[in-house]
Amino acid sequence: MSGGIHPTAVIEDGAQLHDSVTIGAYSIIGAGVELGADCVVGPHVVLRGPMRVGEGNRFFQFCSVGEISQDLTARDDDDTRVEIGDRNTFREYVTVQRGTLKDKAVTRIGSNNLLMNQVHVAHDCSIGNGTVLANGASLAGHVDIEDHVILGGFTLVHQFCRLGTHCFTGGGSIVLRDVPPWVMSEGSPASPRGINKEGLRRRGFSADQIGEVQGLYKLLYRENRRLADVRELLSERAERSELAAQLLAFLERSKRSVQR
Repeated sequence: MSGGIHPTAVIEDGAQLHDSVTIGAYSIIGAGVELGADCVVGPHVVLRGPMRVGEGNRFFQFCSVGEISQDLTARDDDDTRVEIGDRNTFREYVTVQRGTLKDKAVTRIGSNNLLMNQVHVAHDCSIGNGTVLANGASLAGHVDIEDHVILGGFTLVHQFCRLGTHCFTGGGSIVLRDVPPWVMSEGSPASPRGINKEGLRRRGFSADQIGEVQGLYKLLYRENRRLADVRELLSERAERSELAAQLLAFLERSKRSVQR
């Protein structure tokens, strides 16, 4: 789509828009919003600053992005913000809220992500690259989503949870603990169901790598080992295995403990 601003759109003083940006009817772009090249904002969208948005993002109708959080401590004049990378898609009724002063003060979304209808991203969350959050998925505050994660429709994620790279949740899951890399989980509360084998295959993992991931899953979940013993074994393998080192680093960063 070529750049252009609909005459009914409201662009507040202090907003910075690249010349190629398209703004639809009745949308509001607040002061402190920066929109990069080739962004497309549909009708009836509200973008509030401070917020920096990279290139090639698309916001469908009725999105609300950059508003203050629903945390009771949040105030309009708090020095908090949203940062968004490139080529993300925000479908209808997506809400993304600013960070809070009690944590990082910023909500971050990387690049090449798809946030489907009615997804909610609360304050101080961090989303990596190449993720898919299906319809109705909701992140409570302080959630970290690593690269290439897929959340099934209406997945609910508890605050302070971390979801590791390439993990996958089934529809309607309630995530109360950290989900390690590559793991498929499902249920209420969500529990591990195996590895995301098809997702790994689609993203170029070799048969040997997938086999190693299966071995790491077995080590973590099928051998009835204490988590401390799992860490010790992973530390022995980490020097010769990038995947083992990746899993060990995830376990060591866990704040809410991992699904068991």
